[in-house]
Amino acid sequence: MAATMTGEQPATPQTRPGLIGTLIDRFGHLVRELSKFATVGGIAFLIDFALFNYLTARHGVEQLTAKTISTVVAATFAFLGNRFWTWRHRQRSHPAREYALFFFFNAVGLGIAVACLALSRYGLGSIWPGVFRTALADNIASFVVGTGLGTLFRFWSYRRFVFVEAGTQSAPASRPDRDSGA
Repeated sequence: MAATMTGEQPATPQTRPGLIGTLIDRFGHLVRELSKFATVGGIAFLIDFALFNYLTARHGVEQLTAKTISTVVAATFAFLGNRFWTWRHRQRSHPAREYALFFFFNAVGLGIAVACLALSRYGLGSIWPGVFRTALADNIASFVVGTGLGTLFRFWSYRRFVFVEAGTQSAPASRPDRDSGA
């Protein structure tokens, strides 16, 4: 092992024995983040689902409009949950920056869900209206397919761009070349 400038050996992180221990050491933080993200997302999903169905069934709001409203309300909850619980250990940047990026990526996620709903309701629904223009088909297209694809995109984008890791370097620090006398 190489010695540091002070002559001390570099500290090695405590590792667990075996394959499972190695996997936990390597991916444990990601599993914890994903679990918290899923919990926040699950609650936001319930808000989205309930509000969408309430607006369409009780108030006769058109499906795409109802989906947009329900997603904005659920996304506001998700922002607060992810900022203050899922990624509370991450570096904080300007709240307006985080909020704007969060909602930009949510808009992309909304676009994915709305596109799935529109494809089902208006694309496939024009061919088989009895199947694809039903509440069940709307919920499957929007909440199973659309939310599933949107969630994968959101997790990646929030983790990568919104709630960034503190001290992450884009390139390794360069060291002077010993042979050049620097």
